[in-house]
Amino acid sequence: MAALVLEYYLLLRSVLRAKPDLRRLLTRCRHCRIFFLAHPRNANRRHTLRCPFGCQQAHRRRESIRRSVAHNRGEEGKAKKRDLNNKRNGARARKDRHQVPAAAVPGPGTGSVGPGCPTALPDPATGPLEPACRAGGWNEPMVEHVRMVSSLIEGRRVSRREVLEMLAKVLRQHSIGRSKRIDHTVAWLNEHPP
Repeated sequence: MAALVLEYYLLLRSVLRAKPDLRRLLTRCRHCRIFFLAHPRNANRRHTLRCPFGCQQAHRRRESIRRSVAHNRGEEGKAKKRDLNNKRNGARARKDRHQVPAAAVPGPGTGSVGPGCPTALPDPATGPLEPACRAGGWNEPMVEHVRMVSSLIEGRRVSRREVLEMLAKVLRQHSIGRSKRIDHTVAWLNEHPP
């Protein structure tokens, strides 16, 4: 992990040298204390920002859980939860009485259109790269951060499609080894010990 952070800082430093006007967007994550480039509307205004490398998502998840727990412990939340449980139990009892044959339920690939279904239509805004994005396992907030930073560096609006194409191209290429073969072997053994 330390090697990745060091590589990230070297890249960030080279970007700041090439584009010194981006230094005003440099912000430190409130949680993990790593430096990152913030969106221009947040630059030097908010000191509660969290980095897009996982801290934002973790904070949102924690706060969502906290709000749900607080709501469910209140009188209104308890009543709503009780009603939902009663509906679920009643629906389960009715479902057992009226079993639907498995052949009647449409499944993936049978013409039903839904998320994750191979016959789903692509989103017109994103085009055919949307399924590739899901298949590649791209972290959506991270893709958005790369898009924003690329736009800042290049001085033009970079689309999400361009970012996904760039990621596909970069990850398709094989890295050129700069070290000796023995160093590659040692690195591999450190990653996969006997």
